[in-house]
Amino acid sequence: MADQPEPDDKGGALSGPPPITRRSLIGGMAAGAIAPAVLRAASPGSAAHVAVIGAGVFGSWTAEHLRRAGHRVTLVDMAGPANNRASSGGESRMTRAGYGRDAIYSRMAFDSLKEWQSLSGASGLPIFVPHGVLFFTSKRDDYFAQSLVVNRSLGLPVEELSQAELATRFPMIDFAGVEMGMFEPGFGALMARRAVQTLVQRFVAGGGQYRQETARIEPTSGPLKRVQLSSGPLEADAFVFALGAWLPKLFPSLLSKKIFATRQEVFFFASPDGDRRFLPASMPGWADFNDGDVYYGFPDLEARGVKFAHDTHGVLVDPDTQSRQPTKAALDEIIAFRDRRFPALRNARLTESRVCQYENSSNGDFLIDRHPAMANVILVGGGSGHGFKHGPEVGRLAAALISGSGPQTEPRFSLSTKAETQHREVH
Repeated sequence: MADQPEPDDKGGALSGPPPITRRSLIGGMAAGAIAPAVLRAASPGSAAHVAVIGAGVFGSWTAEHLRRAGHRVTLVDMAGPANNRASSGGESRMTRAGYGRDAIYSRMAFDSLKEWQSLSGASGLPIFVPHGVLFFTSKRDDYFAQSLVVNRSLGLPVEELSQAELATRFPMIDFAGVEMGMFEPGFGALMARRAVQTLVQRFVAGGGQYRQETARIEPTSGPLKRVQLSSGPLEADAFVFALGAWLPKLFPSLLSKKIFATRQEVFFFASPDGDRRFLPASMPGWADFNDGDVYYGFPDLEARGVKFAHDTHGVLVDPDTQSRQPTKAALDEIIAFRDRRFPALRNARLTESRVCQYENSSNGDFLIDRHPAMANVILVGGGSGHGFKHGPEVGRLAAALISGSGPQTEPRFSLSTKAETQHREVH
């Protein structure tokens, strides 16, 4: 029996620029291949109205693409765009094209980068910081080999570096035990909170509506007609729910066993006074594949400190109730790694920490699909720790799906492919 929405008092996600010109990513999902429209592009102020619940990176970009298409759009969030509980909150996110054999994500990252660059150019402060991204590993494997092939096929600059070349180029890192590296000079960091907040500001300036309220839905059959906001009902022709870790809380019987919120801890350390090696002009974003136990980080962006994180799924958590206090165990783990790989940062002062969450699908693929019982409802989520960089393309695909009457045509993003057991396959 198809899932029916269940009542819940949680609703907001905590998760112009020129239009995208590259459309070759997913031919079946391009605008020209979409089934006859449920919501045709409409002039601003028309009766066609879409409500997007959740102003994280996925929801905000979906709202912006719908606005560009001429729809009347209301964007709703319970705590503010990219607030400090959201998966889209915090300082920095990596953008990169290295995805091994998963070329679909390489292309999405590449196409999204154009939108991020445009938004950064229109912002008062930088949103995209092009310091480059470095991956390195103790053994050359298929992931690195295929990442190089895909980057080159897309015409992206990419360099394969030996251990000696790595040590010469990036002396702030100890490459003991490393066989090879892959450097993507065209990518870098996205300033996450600023990016989403700037996007929402531009969405509103372009005619979109933003409301900061809680949202809930009531059991229904057939198309959804309204959501209940704090101030009263909000009616719309179609709805997008892009709620990050809160998505399974609003649709528990459908998604509670398919989207998993896990605890993640991030730490920032002060670089030695006067030492310029850790600034973005010298140090790239990086990921050490560390024999399958990946760590990653960023240079000292905007004097916030050098960032370190362990890319492993933490314990399952409730995003409303989990402790936001960092643990000594996680800090000790990061310090041990830091001291081995970045010896110049031994005894560096901890300047900041953050506890957030991933919202993982079973295998790391995104969810962009219709609700099985409500054809005018689109579910968007499963960022799985790598989704932020793809926000512009996820939003475009979700907006295209809500404007059509057909099913999801990219199987990897469909609800039917989301299992109830975690087995991450996207890295």
